[in-house]
Amino acid sequence: MLECCYQYDLPEAGCDEAGRGCLAGAVFAAAVMLPPDFHDPLLNDSKQMSAKNRDRLRGVIEREAIAWAVASVSPERIDEINILNASFEGMCQAVAQLRIRPAFLAIDGNRFRSSLGIPYRCIVRGDGKYADIAAASVLAKTHRDEYMLHLDTLYPQYGWAKNKGYPTREHRLAVRRYGVTPYHRLTFNHELGQLELF
Repeated sequence: MLECCYQYDLPEAGCDEAGRGCLAGAVFAAAVMLPPDFHDPLLNDSKQMSAKNRDRLRGVIEREAIAWAVASVSPERIDEINILNASFEGMCQAVAQLRIRPAFLAIDGNRFRSSLGIPYRCIVRGDGKYADIAAASVLAKTHRDEYMLHLDTLYPQYGWAKNKGYPTREHRLAVRRYGVTPYHRLTFNHELGQLELF
């Protein structure tokens, strides 16, 4: 069972992102503040959950959270500042959009950079340890998947409804056949030599 949050002395927001390793699409980040008694047995690292359970939990989180926000950083911005910095930027934007300002941030991962002036702690695999980070991972993932489903209607040949922009064999073969779209990250490796890895 996940601990609700990293610490209980200060109002805390859990933060996570989705889509860092994709070849196409924005990276999404979320910040979530949960009530201290929040518990849902299905909640876990979003990567360990089925799409059906993620979608169910999204509604629960958005309804029961004290505050939540989701932000995205465009492929153009990712190319400009790199994906790591874009992930930090997205999390900072999500925190800034919260209707209640947190006094502490629990960040999934081992690095973070911020100009928010809020104390934080980086937690490796935090989305499998703390409910507020897991909730952020669910919101980031479900909002991003929804976005990629929309992009799939514009560019169905890339299989984004299924691969969500990740570098699958199908996606790389589509890039070879059709080229890149305005939604591809141009600084990411789309080379054909990567095909043998899949």
